[in-house]
Amino acid sequence: MKRVMKFACLVLLGFATIGMRAQDGADDTSAAKPAKATVPEVQVSGPGVPSDYIIGADDTLHISVWKEPDMSITLPVRPDGKISIPLLDDVQAAGMTPMQLGLSIRDKLKKYIADPRVSVAVTAMNSQRIYVLGEVTHTGPMALLPNMTVLQALSTAGFTQFANLKAIYLLRVQDGKQTKMPFNYKDAIKGRGDQQTITLKPGDTIVVP
Repeated sequence: MKRVMKFACLVLLGFATIGMRAQDGADDTSAAKPAKATVPEVQVSGPGVPSDYIIGADDTLHISVWKEPDMSITLPVRPDGKISIPLLDDVQAAGMTPMQLGLSIRDKLKKYIADPRVSVAVTAMNSQRIYVLGEVTHTGPMALLPNMTVLQALSTAGFTQFANLKAIYLLRVQDGKQTKMPFNYKDAIKGRGDQQTITLKPGDTIVVP
């Protein structure tokens, strides 16, 4: 009888040990599950677009709402400074930063969508322009791309056969005063000096005599 009781105790102890290991395994599994990723209420993006960029007419924007594919839209800012978004109709965009626009859209969407997550991307900064004048094949205003240099702008404008590539200059208004910056194209394409790294700003004018 003692042997039977001892055997029964050993069996019960074994079952208890297996149950404890199974519980530990379940706890380890639950602990190993990664936490759910959180999506920010507003996201802004755009290659080379500064965070303080002010949206203007003719800029192209991509607006999307998380888990709402019908709300994803790419569209230009109209001359009146507004954009048309599903559910919201006209929304003011010009004069705002991408973050401010995202917050505005998020607040308006709360009437229709629970906890909206909005993404705003500036895909083309067409409201920011420079001007290229003189002996170039494409004269006039040109859309300013992010981090665009004088060399890049001239490669787009092209030259006529009469262009003086050593006497090009850049006109820029700073603090109400116009400054003239010489630009030697031949030196720039050869990597001489730091002329090839001059970054353009809105309103700059490149003159090719």
